[in-house]
Order: sequence, then structure tokens, then C-alpha cells
Amino acid sequence: MRSQLRTPVTHLHVHSNYSLQDGACRVDDLAVKAAAMGMDSLALTDHDGMYGAVRFSLACRDAGVRPILGAELEWGDGFHAVFLAENATGWSNLCHLVTEMHLSTRAQSLMPGARPRTTFSSIARYSEGLFALSGCTKGEVAWYAELGRIEEATAAASRWRTVFEDRFAIELSNHLLPGDGLRNRRLLDIAQSLSLKSVATNNVHYVTPQDSVIHDVSDCIRRIVALSAATAPRKNQEYWLKPSLQMQALHPQEAIDATRDIAERCRYELPFGSFHFPQMGATSTSVLAKRCWDGVRRRFPVVTKAIEERLQMELRMIRRGGFCGYFMVVADIVDHAKRVLGIRCACRGSAAGSLVAYVLDISDVDPIAYNLVFERFMNEHRVEIPDIDVDFESQRREEMNAYILGTYGNATSMVAMMQTYRARGALREVGKALGINPSEVDIVAKAFPHVSAKQIPEALESLPEVASIGLKASRFEMLFDLAARMDGFPRHLAMHPSGVILSDGNLAHLMPMQRSSNGYLVSQFDKDDVEALGLAKLDVLGVRMFSSMTLTLEQIERRTGERIDLSVIARDDPATFELIRDSRTLGCFQIESPGQRELLGKFQPTTFEDLIIDISLFRPGPMKADMIKPFLNRRMGLETTPYAHPSLRPILRETNGVIVYHEQVMRVISALTGCDLGEADKIRRNLGFATGVLEKAKRRGWDADAAEKVWEEVRSFASFGFCKAHAAAFAVPTYQSAWLKVHYPAEFYCGVLTHDPGMYPRRAILADARAHDVPILAVDVNHSMHQYE
Repeated sequence: MRSQLRTPVTHLHVHSNYSLQDGACRVDDLAVKAAAMGMDSLALTDHDGMYGAVRFSLACRDAGVRPILGAELEWGDGFHAVFLAENATGWSNLCHLVTEMHLSTRAQSLMPGARPRTTFSSIARYSEGLFALSGCTKGEVAWYAELGRIEEATAAASRWRTVFEDRFAIELSNHLLPGDGLRNRRLLDIAQSLSLKSVATNNVHYVTPQDSVIHDVSDCIRRIVALSAATAPRKNQEYWLKPSLQMQALHPQEAIDATRDIAERCRYELPFGSFHFPQMGATSTSVLAKRCWDGVRRRFPVVTKAIEERLQMELRMIRRGGFCGYFMVVADIVDHAKRVLGIRCACRGSAAGSLVAYVLDISDVDPIAYNLVFERFMNEHRVEIPDIDVDFESQRREEMNAYILGTYGNATSMVAMMQTYRARGALREVGKALGINPSEVDIVAKAFPHVSAKQIPEALESLPEVASIGLKASRFEMLFDLAARMDGFPRHLAMHPSGVILSDGNLAHLMPMQRSSNGYLVSQFDKDDVEALGLAKLDVLGVRMFSSMTLTLEQIERRTGERIDLSVIARDDPATFELIRDSRTLGCFQIESPGQRELLGKFQPTTFEDLIIDISLFRPGPMKADMIKPFLNRRMGLETTPYAHPSLRPILRETNGVIVYHEQVMRVISALTGCDLGEADKIRRNLGFATGVLEKAKRRGWDADAAEKVWEEVRSFASFGFCKAHAAAFAVPTYQSAWLKVHYPAEFYCGVLTHDPGMYPRRAILADARAHDVPILAVDVNHSMHQYE
């Protein structure tokens, strides 16, 4: 009986909102709904690529549903076909097919909004490991069949069978529209005549019928038309994730059974838990070690036992994680920037706490001198890839991207960034689709702050700037409802401003790619997807202050003939610290804001270590937690510095007993529990779930009250702390910029005025220059250049 479920269906033709305005399903909703309906597998076949494949796979894993990965592609004269990856070869071929489709000359010449197309010859070339479905009503076979051109439909199906053999099936879809039944009968006859499978699909575009309006609005946004009966992309609400019983009622049992057969064949899953780091050959481990030991002898006049042990520990950890090639590639990139291109650059973030990074010249911060902790950057308890971020001159960052992509070829690409809907954008786009007057929509959108679209209902109730213009009028109810429901929907793919993927081989085997508007090769996966797949990422960041400092040095050399190396200047220059203590720091990196200048006046830094503390304190977290006041009071002797336990004195002495740094949190946890710093970092990152800390402290002889007091302080301040390695990395250009302002003020102002590295308008910088006795000449048509001199 048809009313009884014989075989649960597997939906093999499904579009999420990663079909970029032609789908209204969130991937996690798809997975949860499929699981709730008793489906053990589900496909994702978005248009033109696999943008949502990683998130869909993770959502399916959480829901207990096996993901089937594929895509719906347009080819030839506008026909559609669906491709599913059976195995790793199929996934690789699908990635190549999608990448080639987007990179083709035809794709580059498309009008905005048009979809890229592939060719049947390309499909045939990349067919191995793929299962092909003939496509929806826009498929070649279905199109001919609907027109009654049976011979042509049969010839088309035969051609596909020749390429895919038993990996091709005729797709049946029944959305209860006129002609669906007749077309399906013709398709069944063609399938039987060629001994092909027929398979039931529903061309899913939304999870429930109630979501169809979101799909209609999204599609109208894509086509830039107002929603009406004539422009709606679908004529009813039947394109949803239908339960098995409803699918069984619409299709022959053999077509339902075929969904299960095909699902069993398509068992490829993305390789989570594996890493794909750059490799520099079989000798990369020994080469890295040699370069590091050479660097140690160059960096340190005396190599102590502590330095040797620290380097051995770091190298051991790097080898264990398989990161040798990654460090060598980053070292090559930084070395090329400095030595060949003459581009100023510096490492930032927790990587600055690595001795290996220091002796490879990736970082200019001595982790031994400033007591930095390697385990904050990398340890055996952290399974994620170590993240190395490098700042480059903003003016020349494109050169670095070109060098990386040109040198490492198909093993690298830029990281993608999916632009999504927030409140204002959603309101504007939905308003257009609903045909609301653009001037009215603009007033409505501007009334909302920069919040997520899902916060629209909350904003209507609670924000005075929204309530004051009476936006609760009934004629806007649909606008608000639909805009809120589009929260986080992808709008279009963009290039991440700094992320570059570094892998161990041809990236096209693992992920689809396309061109950005400025010509760069960009993955279809974003930074979170890339990390989930175990790919290393280097953030190539642009810093305008670095361009400003470079121009300053060029002007000094032009005027005096003196070539200054900022990396070797003394970091205890009295004049520089006098300028800092006087808060005369407009134009200086990190310390020019009004709040920072106020803090400098109270702090009165005298050492480079003080600058590190200052940069760490002037952050939203420390200020919110009121960490600055006790620090300053203790520094000025207005209150004593309490230590709950003697073991905390060496850890917190530098910050007057206040927990400022992540590294201090780790050391305090280690002192409490006796664990190593790697385990302490794990506890630091999961404080809300940490248990047994006080019991371990008591077993180690801590007084119960003292242990509880320290632990409470850790829990209170750890979330507001700052990475000392990052602060130390920022302190270097901070000090260098202040040094230049003191000793070469005219040249310094040339750099600042040319590259605008800070927060002040030029008139403020000009006033500051005059206050420092630097004359400003008027513009002269005979002498003025394109930059300040």
C-alpha cells in the first residue's frame, strides 16, 4: 500500500541559502529536519559550487545524518545537471570542474548576476567518481521530454549514459504543476528504453512550505525585480524537504528506492581531523632545525642552556605537529619581503611568543627577554592549526599577495569571505523586492543600528531611535518579518581582506575556487571552513604605519644620506620615553588616542616593558573590568600590592599584582594545580567548564581561602586579559614610531601626512607639527610632489 512507508527517501537535489539568493534553507536546519523525519542521509547540491559544503557536513555530523556532497551546474545552452561525489576522486573532479567553470574566459565575461557555465566536454573530462542526475525541468533530457521531442531526449540521455555509464540516472520531479505527470511518464519510458535508473527528487529550495516566501523574495532580490505573481520563481509551495511518505505518494516505488541506492554509492565525506600543511621536502625537519640554530647564534651573543632547552622544546612541538614546512614557508615569505622587496613587516599575535619565530626573523620580539610563553601559541593540548599573522606595509600588501600566489602556485589561494545580510541591508533589499517606495525603505533602514537582522524585532521594541519614527505600522510588518528571517543569509562571495591559504599540494583537489573582482584566486570556503579542513592560513595584514615609517626612513636617507635600521636602535632612549610620558604621541602607533594619552600621563612609562603593559591595559576588557585603577594606584604607591600566595609574586610582579596577560593566567593556573603550561592554556580557554582546580591546589598545600581567592580572581579577570606576546609585538613599532618623532620630526610628519596611519585629520597633524617647531610650507606648483617631503 502506498500509504505505508516502504523505503525512506534520500533527498538528492537540495539547495541551501548557499545557492546565493536562490535557496532559503540554512544548512543546519536542513540537517536537523532530515534527522527529525528519520532520514539517515541528505545531499547538498547548491548552484555553481560547494560554498556550504563544510558547514553542511558539520551540521549533518551533529544531527546524525550522513552528508552527500554535490552541486547543480549549468552547461551548454543553459541546461542544468546535478553531480554527486561518490568518492575522493569524484570530489576532486567536482572541485576541478567548478573551478574551471568559474575561471573560464566565458565566466569572466558574464554580465553581473548571470551564472557561470561549464561544457559537456569538461563534464566528460571530470566524470570519474561522480554520479550525475539528468537535472530538474531545466535539465536537457527533461526539457526535450516536456516539449515532446522524445528522440532528442533519448539521444541526450544516451550521451550522458555513454560518459557516466551506470553513474547516471533520469531525474523525476513532481511539484503538482500542470505537465509534471506527462513529463515524468515520458522520462520513465526513456529510462526504461535505455535501462537507466529513474530517481525521485524534489528540487528542494526551502525546509517547509511556510519558507517559500523567503525563497521568492531572495530570488527577486537576485533578479532585481519586485515580487508578483508574474515574477515569482516557483508557482506553488511544493519545493520543500518533503517527508518520505509524501514523496512516495508522488513517485513510483522504484524511483524512491533509487534514492537509497544512489545514496549508498555516494559515501565521500570531507577529511576533517587531517592536516594539509606546506611541505618543503623530506629534509624540511633538519633544514628548519639548522636554520633555527644558526639564527640563535646570530640573535644571541651568548647562547645559554635555557635558550637551548627552549629551542629544543619548540622544535620538538613543531615536528610533532607536522608544522616544519609551514614555518619555513612563512619564514621565506617574510625574508623575501624584507631582503628582496624591502617591505617592512612584523609578526603579531601569540606567534610572537615563539623563539623559533624570533630566530627565523619572522618576529622581532625576543621571547626570552620578555618572558613570553610558547604554549600560548602552540601546545600539545591545542588541536587547531597555529595561526601566524604578519603585518606588512599597507601600500605594498598587494605585492606580497602576488609573491605568495606566484611562488607557491596551485598550493595556495586567497581565503573567501561570505557577505551576509544584516538588519539594514536586509531591510533595503527586501523592501525593493516588496515594491516599497525606496525613499521610505531608506528611512526605515537608517532608523536601525548596525545589528543583525534577527535583532529587528528586538530593536522595534527597545531602541528609542527606532520607536521614535513609528515603524510599527502594519504596512511594514511583512518587511520586518521577512528581513528578520533572512538573518545571516549569504549575499555574495568576497575576498577575505588578509587570509592566504598555504597547503601541501594542489588546492583544486580539495576545494572549489573562483576569481575575485581584482583577479585573485579565491577559495569558495571561508576562514572557518579552511581551518576545519586542516589547512594552514597566513594573515597578510596591511598596516599604514609601516608605510609611514618606511617613507620617514626614505626621507631621512634622502636628506642626510643616513640609512637607519630601526630593528637595532636602543629601546631605552631617554628622549623617546620623555615624549611618551609627556603624551606628545599624536601620529605614533597605538598610543595616539585621547584615552591612551591620558593613560600615558598617569602611567609615566620608563621602559619598553612598560609600553607592553600600557598597550595591554588600554583595551575594552581591562577597562571594563577596572584593572587600570588598581595597577596605577600600586605603581604610584597609593596602595600596597597584595599576593595571595608567595608563588604569585614572580608571576604578577611586573604588573603590580594585577592579572593583565593571558600568559599570567596560565602561570597562575600552573601554580595552583601543578599542571604544565599547555594544560594551563587548555584550562584558560575553558574556564567555564574547569573543575577540580581548587582540590588540586589544596593537595599541593595551598590554604583553602587563598586558593579560592586566587581562583576567583583568575575567573574574574582571565576573560579580560590580553596576550602579552601580541602586546610585545605591537610595542616594537610603537616605540619605533615614537623614536622617529623625537629624532626626525619633519621626516616623521611627512610619513604620517602621506599615509594617514592614525585616527586624526590632517589639520590636527599639521597643528601638532607646528607645535613641534616643524614648519609647514604651502603647496607650490613648481616644487610640490605627490607625497609630503
